[in-house]
Amino acid sequence: MKPSFDSIFMNLATDLAKRSHCVKAHVGAVLTRDTRIISIGYNGPPAGTHNCDEEWPGQGCARDSKGSCSLALHAEENAILYAVKSGAKLEGATLYTTLSPCIACARLIYSAGITKVYFDKSYAEYKGIGSDEGVDFLNRFGVPTVRFTED
Repeated sequence: MKPSFDSIFMNLATDLAKRSHCVKAHVGAVLTRDTRIISIGYNGPPAGTHNCDEEWPGQGCARDSKGSCSLALHAEENAILYAVKSGAKLEGATLYTTLSPCIACARLIYSAGITKVYFDKSYAEYKGIGSDEGVDFLNRFGVPTVRFTED
């Protein structure tokens, strides 16, 4: 049986996560529309700046007040920024990501006009917080955001 496009795109996001230079977490994202890939991304610092796993191989970059990487972009941010930089239309796109969006990424996703999000693992579980604020935000404002399940 042929895999669904949803499975193909989530598998690609999982493979992209392996490209991350973050020493703490590896996250991948794929933006699509009508079974076509618009953009891809993975978490890490802005292109051309540094690679955390090379510059700070033991501990990674400095942490912000919430314990997150202070120098990295999230996978969703990288995918959205690359799409915008390339002139791609994001209105009506679907996002596949290996980790559910944080609240900041959720606001970007909503504002970019992305209309559906699939995620693999929970950001709340990863961070040890009470709820997936980004998922809650997106669902509240009409962007279906659901945990991916294989066909």
